[in-house]
Amino acid sequence: MVQDLTAWIQAIGQLLFILFLVALFLGLNQRIQLYIWTRDIRGKLVLLEDMANEARGKTLDFLVKNGAKNPETTLNRITEFFVIQPVSIEPTDIIRRLDLLVNLRNRRFRDEFLRAMPESSEVARSKAEVLAEITAALTFIFKAVRHYLLLGEKTRNWVLIMQLQLLMPELLKLADTYRKALNDFLKGYPIGDSAGPLAAVKLANYSAQWKEIEWETVSAEVDIEGRRVILVKAKGPLPTVGKPGTAVEKLVKEMGERPSLLLTIDAALKLEGEESGSIAEGVGAAIGDIGPEKIRFERVAAEYGIPLRALVIKMSLEEAIQAMNKKIYDGVERAVQRAKEIIVSETKPGDTVIVAGIGNTSGVV
Repeated sequence: MVQDLTAWIQAIGQLLFILFLVALFLGLNQRIQLYIWTRDIRGKLVLLEDMANEARGKTLDFLVKNGAKNPETTLNRITEFFVIQPVSIEPTDIIRRLDLLVNLRNRRFRDEFLRAMPESSEVARSKAEVLAEITAALTFIFKAVRHYLLLGEKTRNWVLIMQLQLLMPELLKLADTYRKALNDFLKGYPIGDSAGPLAAVKLANYSAQWKEIEWETVSAEVDIEGRRVILVKAKGPLPTVGKPGTAVEKLVKEMGERPSLLLTIDAALKLEGEESGSIAEGVGAAIGDIGPEKIRFERVAAEYGIPLRALVIKMSLEEAIQAMNKKIYDGVERAVQRAKEIIVSETKPGDTVIVAGIGNTSGVV
């Protein structure tokens, strides 16, 4: 009796082992894993959709409260708006072509909200533009994840599903960053990327008379230990980055003298493990531009032989687009102090210096 039971157990064990081998051969383990990954992605996709819908709802509420005409239509146009990159295989005049497209895009957004919100203030229209861009970003993340999930399921591509599942924590973190940033922009807070403009305001000791010299870009003059310092930043408190490169190029060509120094101050993404608010310095144009504005700094510096110096305040992506925290503010203070040291040590009394505070001026007057 015991021998018969043992034989049956061995037979069942061998059968299960054979079934296990057959299942492996047929890829059943991959199908089970694919099912688990797909369920996980779908759960997170719901969260992404909720974030996109929440951003859309808050943006529409803001438009309605500011008397926007046809807010739904306006938002739909902006969230689906795109810019086709110029042909790069033939690089001749690519910067001029890219500058044209960027200017057309900016004008299109500005005119769209001007028509929709003719009675609103310039700050409200600019804020609406940023809210629409954040909504568009969250909507794109949701659509992209949904696209690759459906494509992976349709083609039974377990490698694509696996890669998407591994990326989901990072994508969720990015989406949550945008969601929180939308609330900060709604309230008009200075954000981490406002570090450059805030540094310019601090160099002016909050007392300079700013005047607009280029599209959403202003300048002011101050004296720092006998040096004539021309400050440039985007126009605040609009959430805009302006056109600092164009403004500086215009100033240099109109001033009739060669500046002794051109210094840019901007936020920069830190590496993991680096301290938020730490500063670093170097040479070149510190500006996170796709090309047209940055190259203007480089060209005017090369044409007139102007030393091009840079200071950056380091921060994470989350800190860059969310309300400025104390670490970043302290970093701005250190950058201002270091900027003064550079100006004094690298120029002489009577020299002219240009300092450009690069970044978004949300909440910075």
